[in-house]
Amino acid sequence: MRADERRDTDVGHDAVGHEDVTRQRPPAAVLFDALGADYEKAFGRAPAHLAALEWLIERLPPAARTLDVGSGTGRPTAAALVGAGHSVLGVDVSPVMVELAARQVPEAEFRQGDVRELSFEADSLDGVCVFFSLLQMTRAEQSALTRRLALALRPGGHLVLATVPADVEDFEVVFMGRPVRATSFAEEDVVGMVEAAGLTVLSRHNATFTPDHPGGGPEPHLFLYCRRDEPGR
Repeated sequence: MRADERRDTDVGHDAVGHEDVTRQRPPAAVLFDALGADYEKAFGRAPAHLAALEWLIERLPPAARTLDVGSGTGRPTAAALVGAGHSVLGVDVSPVMVELAARQVPEAEFRQGDVRELSFEADSLDGVCVFFSLLQMTRAEQSALTRRLALALRPGGHLVLATVPADVEDFEVVFMGRPVRATSFAEEDVVGMVEAAGLTVLSRHNATFTPDHPGGGPEPHLFLYCRRDEPGR
C-alpha cells in the first residue's frame, strides 16, 4: 500500500516542494517514514509488479521521460526504468523514502512532496507508474489525480496503475503491523475511474501476493495497463 501527498509546481522534472511544518504531517508520511527499507523487503519482488514494469518498458520510446508516483525506496520501479535508459522523476511524501531512493538509485531524481498538489505540464511524459499510491487518498482525490496524470501523458503514452480492489472508504486496516485508514474502489469502479480520466485500459491483471513480512497475509492486487490514445484513434 503506497500513498503520496502535497504541493503545487511544474513537473517538467522540476517538482515538489518542502512540507508545511505548521500543519500535521500527512498520515502517509508518518507510515512510510516508519516502514523505510522494510517496505521494499516486503513488496519489492512482487511478480505482478515486475511484469507491469516490463510491459511499460517495452512500450517506452528511447530515453523516455517517466514519473513514479509514490516512489518509495526507488526499487524496483525507478531502478528498472533508469536501467532501461529512461529519465525518472520519483515523488514521495516520506522524507525517509526519498533519502533511501536517492541513495539507492542515484541516476533518478527524487523529490519529497504531495502529488495531489503538483501541477503537471500537459503532454510532457511518456510513461507514468502509480503502484499502490492512491490508497490513502479519498475517492475524489484518486479520481482527480488520475485525470491530471492522464493529461500529463503525451498522446500514445502509457500508464500502469496498481491498487487493492475493494469497495471501502476510510476503512481501518492493519498494514505491516500498523493501523492505517484506506480507501479504494471495487475492480470495475477502478477501471471506470481510469477510463473517465481519458485512458484506455488495454488489459487488467489480478494477482494475490503475500508480502515478506511477519504476519503478512495474502493480498488481492489489481494491475491496469493503460494508454492515452492519440486524437482520432
